[in-house]
Amino acid sequence: MKHFTSSGDAAVTVPRSGVGTGGDGPVATTSLPAAAAAPATVRNPDTTADVIIVGAGPAGSTAAVYLARAGVDVLLLEKSTFPRDKVCGDGLTPRGVKQVLALGIDVSGDDWLRNRGLRVVGGGRTIELPWPTLQDFPDYGLVRPRRDFDQMLADLAVKAGARRHEGTRVTDPVRDERTGHIVGVRATTEDGPVTFHAPLVLAADGVSARLAVGMGVQKRPDRPLGVAVRRYYTSATRTHDDHLESHLELWDRTDPARPKLLPGYGWIFGMGDGTVNVGLGMLNSSKAFGRTDYRQLLRTWLDGTPEEWGLREAHAAGPIGGAGLPMGFNRTPHYRDGLLLLGDAGGAVNPFNGEGIAYAMESASLAAESVLQALGRPDGASREAALAGYAAAMQEHLGAYYRLGGMFSTLIGRPAIMKAATRLGLPRRRLMYLVLKLLAGLYDSRDGDWADRVVRMLTSAVPSV
Repeated sequence: MKHFTSSGDAAVTVPRSGVGTGGDGPVATTSLPAAAAAPATVRNPDTTADVIIVGAGPAGSTAAVYLARAGVDVLLLEKSTFPRDKVCGDGLTPRGVKQVLALGIDVSGDDWLRNRGLRVVGGGRTIELPWPTLQDFPDYGLVRPRRDFDQMLADLAVKAGARRHEGTRVTDPVRDERTGHIVGVRATTEDGPVTFHAPLVLAADGVSARLAVGMGVQKRPDRPLGVAVRRYYTSATRTHDDHLESHLELWDRTDPARPKLLPGYGWIFGMGDGTVNVGLGMLNSSKAFGRTDYRQLLRTWLDGTPEEWGLREAHAAGPIGGAGLPMGFNRTPHYRDGLLLLGDAGGAVNPFNGEGIAYAMESASLAAESVLQALGRPDGASREAALAGYAAAMQEHLGAYYRLGGMFSTLIGRPAIMKAATRLGLPRRRLMYLVLKLLAGLYDSRDGDWADRVVRMLTSAVPSV
């Protein structure tokens, strides 16, 4: 594999990044100016690379694929060992499917359950909304357990040429004493502490954002935060579903005579294998946030669902898991001193709907592009400008949309507003078509229909920072 070097103005030859290339067979090449890579003294080639990526989730593995395919020497560090589970709905909207297809992944097999729209339940009504036909996104969604999905992406990164280290828990950054620039990371492994070196580090280490904290990048209190819990159940009646199902109201109907409206929103996603993924989320704009037993809330809600669905303790296929949802770019800047924040580490979860996978992969694509541009430039101001371009690209790509989502999350945190909006909105199919495009981020960036134009108008009316 070709490496970027730091010697003078010599050129290096690297494969061009391309959709569907897996590192096998002939690949077109291009000549790039050499760029700084390894430290002046390489103590151990096994722990030194052009780029370190911390976290082998959807963000980290996607970035590793793109960079390794372009000939960059990548170390991918993952604290767990595969296969490993993650708390998630396991559903991909068409926005996420686009990112999967961009990696050249075949989604036609039995490992993928395809869906054709979103079923919305609330206000005593149920409405099915097909995924829209768009230029920018496909018209179907997918479901696949994160246990399989994440390993598939991590294996794809290895196939592309990335060097993956599992069971490697990164603890803190290594910084240049003179410049403060990150030059590596410290980690703990089964064999003891290890220090890895690289001039660029991509942090895809999730909601904990340990590296960002170590580099002084703090959370923004003005951005939304959510929490979600989920559990798998065996269910013959709900496992095969051609829609993702979203519940805008959670009702406790354990006492049919006195139903009680609970805070938050819920989902039921059929997995196609005899199980369903069921969960709920709550935003910090709700007064109940942080004062609720979310696991008991899930049980209470499900006790009110039809008995034949099987969503009861006796049919549970595992424990209830919980996770934080860092939303709306709640940690910025996305680039500082050689560190790029991807996915949850940069608060890339959509505040409209809690979706994270698609946006994690989008951030990875943008980060990889900036890194490739930076590595093709001499060390100094020009390279820093290319890396700062990642933060600018993230703001341009999602900044205004996420600010609008933050306003939305504030409103729906008030039960009276949420209840009124649900009861007034669901009966109006044309309005719900617009709401689907807005909440799922499924609108064309150019042209499109009346709903696309409305969403673009709304996002253009708010600041992107």
